Amino acid sequence: MLRLRRVAVTGRTSCGKSLFCHYLKEFGAYIVSADKIVHQLLSPDTGPGKQVITLLGPSIVVNGQIDRTIVAKKVFENSILLKALEEILHPAVRDRIAEEYRQAEAAGKYSLFAAEIPLLFEAGMENDFDMTVVIAAEEESCLQRFKESTGSDAEDYRRRTKRQLSQEAKAARATMTIYNNSTMEHLRAEAKNLTLKGA
Repeated sequence: MLRLRRVAVTGRTSCGKSLFCHYLKEFGAYIVSADKIVHQLLSPDTGPGKQVITLLGPSIVVNGQIDRTIVAKKVFENSILLKALEEILHPAVRDRIAEEYRQAEAAGKYSLFAAEIPLLFEAGMENDFDMTVVIAAEEESCLQRFKESTGSDAEDYRRRTKRQLSQEAKAARATMTIYNNSTMEHLRAEAKNLTLKGA
């Protein structure tokens, strides 16, 4: 049996990564999302969740759950806390992705394994994959999508993106770059092309 190819999908905030992965899934790929894994890990019941509470204090727990909004406010303006948080979460995310890959490969029914990881290069995870794909889009389009999907403002967008590499830096390090400045059908066609090639 051929080994299931591993593809990492990354890009700046609101560039179209999730939509691209949605299309990959449509064409038979196994999809895992680093953001969803973080959401699962940020629970008072998990090991990483308990470490985060110790790091940031019990005020981040609201109604028995870790409030990600409070976490974000605490760390985005404090680079030391942000680094400490990432040192807790990144290894745990990496382990979970590896576990999901083993499950997907054992199933033997997927066209490829794709992981959506916004901070792929920033976290040094790129070498875990056979191929890295950057979804790039014009900054103004990303900002507009961000406002529409979150209801937040430009300041929040800048706060979230300032710790990310630029699109140019990501593209320079990626195996390939797909530009999402056209139609949704164009992005879908790019996803189909990637899955048909088996990456």
